Amino acid sequence: MFSLLYKVQILCHKYKLLYYKCLLWFEAFQTCAVAHKNSAIMHAQHMDIILIFARTRDVGLCRPCLHEKKTDMEQFGKILIVDDNEDVLFALNLLLEPYAEKIKVAVTPDRIEHFMTTFRPDIILLDMNFSRDAISGQEGFDSLKQILSIDPQAVVIFMTAYADTDKAVRAIKAGATDFIPKPWEKEKLLATLSSGMKLRRSRTEINLLKEQVEVLSNATAGGSEEIIIGDSPVMQQVFSTVEKLRDADANILILGENGTGKDVIARMLYRNSPRYGKPFVTIDLGSIPEQLFESELFGYEKGAFTDARKAKAGRMEVATGGTLFLDEIGNLSLPMQAKLLTAIEKRCISRLGSTQATPIDVRLICATNADIRRLVDEGDFRQDLLYRINTIELHIPPLRERGNDILLLAEYFLQRYARKYQKEMRGLTREAKNKLLKYAWPGNVRELQHTVERAVILGDGSLLRPENFMFQASVSRQKKEEEVLNLEQLERQAVERAMRLSEGNVTRAAEYLGITRFALYRKLEKLGL
Repeated sequence: MFSLLYKVQILCHKYKLLYYKCLLWFEAFQTCAVAHKNSAIMHAQHMDIILIFARTRDVGLCRPCLHEKKTDMEQFGKILIVDDNEDVLFALNLLLEPYAEKIKVAVTPDRIEHFMTTFRPDIILLDMNFSRDAISGQEGFDSLKQILSIDPQAVVIFMTAYADTDKAVRAIKAGATDFIPKPWEKEKLLATLSSGMKLRRSRTEINLLKEQVEVLSNATAGGSEEIIIGDSPVMQQVFSTVEKLRDADANILILGENGTGKDVIARMLYRNSPRYGKPFVTIDLGSIPEQLFESELFGYEKGAFTDARKAKAGRMEVATGGTLFLDEIGNLSLPMQAKLLTAIEKRCISRLGSTQATPIDVRLICATNADIRRLVDEGDFRQDLLYRINTIELHIPPLRERGNDILLLAEYFLQRYARKYQKEMRGLTREAKNKLLKYAWPGNVRELQHTVERAVILGDGSLLRPENFMFQASVSRQKKEEEVLNLEQLERQAVERAMRLSEGNVTRAAEYLGITRFALYRKLEKLGL
């Protein structure tokens, strides 16, 4: 026993703890030793020191016991301690080690900026007096101002041996969270740190919610129509697939031409997913310049570039817990594809200007109108990224293949814009319906929507007629029509399209072609259809 106490006394001298009049408590050795089923002497080999501070009444534990104790304690996050007294730094480091995720110490205020940008502490314990004087606390207030300029949401707790009410009031008004006199009481110190950590978490959550509201409000301002209309077999197949994915959290790739409603289907997937009610964040990759890709997707810190006047969370960080919709992902350049792939694989991002990794938890829904596999074959799209985003693929059919859905959508848009422009319009004439069904709709649903809106604005009477709809054939379509002049080929194309639009109904297809049903039967037999 005496040899053990002698070893502890040597340690006490080594760490200059006699200045604090530490009381050595031999029972602390025995407590740890029993826990490890080992002798007190053998257990002491695992220790730096075990002590009780006269004012804190805190028993130090060995490293193995500290590790076990940490799992049962409230965590205070990352703590930065700034004090010019090395004994105080050592004492606080030893006291708070079981509670803190990580601790950094600084003996002068000059290191504050370095630790604020690299360590990014959750709580700062800041002494008020350094080299300038011993009692005014002005150095502490200067350091507080510096900290809040770097991080306005910082939790700063002042410490001083020369405490008074006026100084405490001034500290709180200046932006400090609390005020602790030296020497401190353990219970009060821990309670103050616990309150400070709760405040830090609340501020972080509030900032994230504000950024989510900002992003979501911007997305809602230009949001897509939520109503999905489609009775055709191809659309019913899409709806069936979406229903099967109701409880799945897999990444989904939506393929389809421009204007087919890929964004509407994405929102439908979101509403039918386990993440419904969480953020749904949209980003149009085709509209973002490459130099802004990282700042939009990953966010940035204050001062990361010239116009970065304040920190901003990226879309991936804002979408954490919810769904991120990446529209037109086929337009992404190869360098940006690599950065997106890294974020998806590691499930964490780093803001521009920061070295700290931020974990993310998002479900990806991507969409493109490009032939993604052709892009992979040509080396313009990474195959490993494709495998990450296309766990499930959804193909949205073009409007020309959806048959009677054209009329259903036209009627819906007519009623919508008749209300908007206060027109008394009830529907479409038979000839107008036939004209809509015969048109190829290269712009798909979006083109139909704008066509009906224009017809409502310019139309008169209660019904829309064929002359109310004006179509302009696209250049590509005109070239295609010029290339095909063979009558038999043109006849085959016309019959095939009529059968597709009528969904196999011979009577309706014959009406589209302007022939009798028996004449159509003869043509089907002649063409082998």
